[in-house]
Amino acid sequence: MIAVPPSALSLARDAESWLRRFLRVALSFYVLSGLGVALGLLLISGLAHLLLGPAAASATAVGVIIAAPPDQPAPRRGKIRQMLPALLVGLPLFFGVQLLHAAPIRLGLLIVPATFVAFLFMAWGKRGIPIAISIMLAMVFSVATPPEGGWDHALEITSHVGIGAAAYLVWATLFNLALNTRYRALMLSDILMALAALMRTQARRFIPAGQPGAPQLGQLLREQAALADQLQDARNIVLESPRTARRQQLVALLMNVLEVRDHLLASELDLNALAQAQGHASTIRALRHVLEQLAHEVELLGDSLLLGRAGTFASDRRPLLDALGLAPSQARGQRATPRDMAQAAAEASIDEFPSPAADVPVDPAYALVRSLADRVGHVNDEILRMAALARGDRAPDLRIVRAYWQLFVSPTAWSVKPLLTLWRWDAPPLRHALRAAMAVGCGYVVGVLLPWGSHEYWILLTIVVVLRGSLAQTLERRNSRVAGTLMGCVLAVCLLSLHPSTVVLLVCVTVAQATAHAFGARKYIVTATAASVLGLVQAHMLNTGVSPTFALVERVADTLIGAGIAWLFSYVLPSWERSQLRRLVRRAMSAQARHAKAALSLAQLEAVDNSPELDWRLARREAYDSLSALVQATQRSLSEPRAVRPPLEPLEQLQTHSYQLLAQLSAVKSLLLLRRGSIDAERAAQPMQYASAHMVHALSMADLTSAPPHKPAGQGDVPQDMPDDTLGSTTLPSNTDDDVTPWLLHRLTSAMSIADELRQDAAMALQADLQAEAAHEQERKVRQAAGASPAIKETLRTD
Repeated sequence: MIAVPPSALSLARDAESWLRRFLRVALSFYVLSGLGVALGLLLISGLAHLLLGPAAASATAVGVIIAAPPDQPAPRRGKIRQMLPALLVGLPLFFGVQLLHAAPIRLGLLIVPATFVAFLFMAWGKRGIPIAISIMLAMVFSVATPPEGGWDHALEITSHVGIGAAAYLVWATLFNLALNTRYRALMLSDILMALAALMRTQARRFIPAGQPGAPQLGQLLREQAALADQLQDARNIVLESPRTARRQQLVALLMNVLEVRDHLLASELDLNALAQAQGHASTIRALRHVLEQLAHEVELLGDSLLLGRAGTFASDRRPLLDALGLAPSQARGQRATPRDMAQAAAEASIDEFPSPAADVPVDPAYALVRSLADRVGHVNDEILRMAALARGDRAPDLRIVRAYWQLFVSPTAWSVKPLLTLWRWDAPPLRHALRAAMAVGCGYVVGVLLPWGSHEYWILLTIVVVLRGSLAQTLERRNSRVAGTLMGCVLAVCLLSLHPSTVVLLVCVTVAQATAHAFGARKYIVTATAASVLGLVQAHMLNTGVSPTFALVERVADTLIGAGIAWLFSYVLPSWERSQLRRLVRRAMSAQARHAKAALSLAQLEAVDNSPELDWRLARREAYDSLSALVQATQRSLSEPRAVRPPLEPLEQLQTHSYQLLAQLSAVKSLLLLRRGSIDAERAAQPMQYASAHMVHALSMADLTSAPPHKPAGQGDVPQDMPDDTLGSTTLPSNTDDDVTPWLLHRLTSAMSIADELRQDAAMALQADLQAEAAHEQERKVRQAAGASPAIKETLRTD
């Protein structure tokens, strides 16, 4: 046998890893969506070139580009409704700009209010943003089109743009319909990759006493928030009409992902206590290794979905847990033999398993380690179920989702409610629309006055793509836009200096459109580079056909001017994250209360099986989503001026305790679902009722500034004759005890304590915010009175 050098093996592993990463991007749902846009652009513009000529082909390509931003993977139903507003508003504006080309002042008076209207679509959130972008692209590309006549020319070019947009609307609907099943699998694959990354982060927090290097809880919260965002996008597609066997299989996999997330969340419990405990280092390291192996199994399952293959056989890690002498699958108190431990260690390549002992001391740390192994075992079981589902060896049970899937997905209809509720001076969408209108107006004036004023459209385009609702997003877009434009300009200059034919330019526009569309929400610098090539080549075709290229220096200067204007106007009528603090805190507290009430429902103790519970699943989703919104807002606020930041310390404490409460309730729910037979229902019923009422009261927003004691007698349905030895005990079950009721009571006690702390955190955050606002208002008054009399100044200072 020929020995393979270690360097060759390492190189092969690196090559395989690189290939996997490349395929995960190249075969992803967002790249497939970009390819669909590119193929539609190529077919529509190519057909127009053959039938109507080069000029018409350029105009129809503009129509495709205008219609493309809202074309994202979507449910089968409602695709046309999702895209149609961009055309209904954008095409009349394109025509209006064409008519006013010869009147710069009147053109500016059209562009500014039209920008305000376009950005109002952002009141509909994520689905409204691409509509606003489409409308702005319609005006920007119309500005880029040179005036060659009056009404007749404007009508002709607008009709060609409309033909391209309408044709692409039909194409996008058919493409989404044809690839809907593929989109479901690819989005689920993307979710599994995010879940595997979360599992690895959680595993790195399994750190024995005295060893640094564990990721901060904030990193875990940010990854949880990102996963919650991805899950909602996936739900909208994967959960729609689960009627066929393949759809049901994918839905079942998604539901198992939610269960794994809950078990991961519960595994965060007691890590701080275990980090201080001595004598369990090898066990904790072994559990960490098992969780990392399970993350690898999740990645393999995601790869199989990505490649369209049947699921692989996942390895059962229960023997490794059994070798630790902690797994719940063993008889209580039974220890693994030295031979068992050596065999399991050899199979897992783990060198450090705890040494077997004749007598196992019953101590709190040991009980916590065993509980942690129990939760890792539940993760293992869920991944085995997922692998069996992917292979088709396990039938999905989707009674609740099949009947109520509409409750789990976002609506596709355009409700007028967001538009009716934004007419308040402090409404972020209204302020952002005003800010965008002023920024675009300023950019238009600057562009007209510049010596190379014929390219003012590029300043407007830069402002549109850079200016965002928050300063953090604007800064990120500004940097990526400038860097991407520099690279895109170099590529465009190199391309146009070769004087390519119109057909070659159409192919280049198609590739650029695919790249820009695919990476818009993933890697904006790639989108900025491709969009620069797209916009410059498309505008070049509209202006001069295949004539020589433009000046690189002018294009870079336009980009810097546009990015600078967008950055400056992000401070005009700002919507600081602090302005949303009360709403986000109120939403998070309300969601936690609803989740606590649903998770501790007494109906679960009386159930004869593990039938899914609609109320609990909906409450769990809102609890995760509300916490995700709070985490993301706090993260964005770090880029804001220090004087206007929200109170970060109490907010971070609130997020930490919200996460811990979710973990405690997830652990309780796991006991109720998986170990119901080991719970004394009669003993647990009253404490569950008491804990539920206590937490609902503690998490209510009423009188939030008060202390959070137990609910007073006579209020609500809280039992007042609760025996002292029924709830509040922290005694944990021994390793020979089959009754997990003490664990349930321990979790209930911890959850109530965390709910009280959560109330205090919310009160402190809101109080600190009010104090900061009062101080800011007082400072503003003092500045305004700077020219007033000394007496007035002194009065303001002492108010």
